[in-house]
Amino acid sequence: MVILFDQYNLPENIFEIIFSTKQQVIVANLLMEEMKLNNGELGKTEMSLFATALHDGTVIETKDQSPIKKKQTSISYNKRQFYDRILTPMKTMGIIDYDMYKKTYKLSEKFNKNMMRIGLMWLQELRRPPKAFTIKKPNK
Repeated sequence: MVILFDQYNLPENIFEIIFSTKQQVIVANLLMEEMKLNNGELGKTEMSLFATALHDGTVIETKDQSPIKKKQTSISYNKRQFYDRILTPMKTMGIIDYDMYKKTYKLSEKFNKNMMRIGLMWLQELRRPPKAFTIKKPNK
């Protein structure tokens, strides 16, 4: 997964940095809220039921430009694409952990630790002395 961001225009929502489409951001937010409602953990069956509900179509309430006005929106997201484009990237980035023994998905802090590790790798690269190399012109 590649994360591209503009340091001068960081969005408020982390999922707007991680995911490329508005629909993916909405689905990732829905998943996060569902997991928070269940103490940060969903079983394999509950995750499947969540993905099926998205596949069948779900009505969500969104806020319009004004904070008072609320609008109901129907969202539908393919079950297979949910696993491929939402859940799997969240697992590989460390946002969600999967416990193979308990067969549960759990919110994780590994993403934060990985981001700090990437920051440290960048600092090491900055402090590394330059490597000597020469540019040779091709023979014609």
